Amino acid sequence: MGLLTNRVERNEIKPGYHIYTYRAVFAYSHHGIFVGGSKVVHFRPERNLDSSIDTSSNLLDPTFPRSTCPTFPDCGFRQPNSGVVLSCLDCFLRNGSLYCFEYGVTPSVFLAKVRGGTCTTAASDPLETVIHRAMYLLQNGFGNYDIFENNCEDFALYCKTGLLILDNLGIGRSGQASSMIGAPLAALLSSPLKLLMPSPIGVATVTAGMYCMTRYATDIGIRTDVIKVAVEDLAVNLGWAGRHDEAAEENEASNRQVVAL
Repeated sequence: MGLLTNRVERNEIKPGYHIYTYRAVFAYSHHGIFVGGSKVVHFRPERNLDSSIDTSSNLLDPTFPRSTCPTFPDCGFRQPNSGVVLSCLDCFLRNGSLYCFEYGVTPSVFLAKVRGGTCTTAASDPLETVIHRAMYLLQNGFGNYDIFENNCEDFALYCKTGLLILDNLGIGRSGQASSMIGAPLAALLSSPLKLLMPSPIGVATVTAGMYCMTRYATDIGIRTDVIKVAVEDLAVNLGWAGRHDEAAEENEASNRQVVAL
């Protein structure tokens, strides 16, 4: 991995690595945790859940149907009402390139990487701990998907660090989300400078500086409003426990109706 790109080859990644790939011609990136055996655990929005599917067997993500992956029969496995999915590396990449997220980078390196969602100043926990968190969340879920507050990068960052934000004010741990918010904010804040700086280069420089500082200030390794939370306590800390119990009761009731028929 270098300063300009985090692209790696498949033989360079190890179980417990945070990997990602770009979608829609580099419009955004999708993140996950490589758990070995050409398998990736990642977080996706719940959609098109078919209640008629037999939930006693492996429920497959509709976006990863069994028929499209003849190599790995369990590709697409997830628990009912959960967006955490187990996929093979090929299905995760979708013919895209493989990139490895960097941890423990210096502030200068962080600021030099203009695009968000590629690195953090936070340190990674041991790889075996990362794998344990990912596999635990595969069985227990990671709450509701939210593009700004709880997305695939947030999932991977939690698996790697165990860190949660105490007061969520509309933005999660994701550097990608920070970039989406930081760029318009920097442009807005720098717009009055056009009256003071006749040079477009000067305005562009100030805008770029504001954008980088916004990203840096929201990095999970810099923020002071974060705590370490064990994966077993995650549902309680984020208020998911009640929703999980309700979902479990609904699934049990559905299964009883099927048996009665």
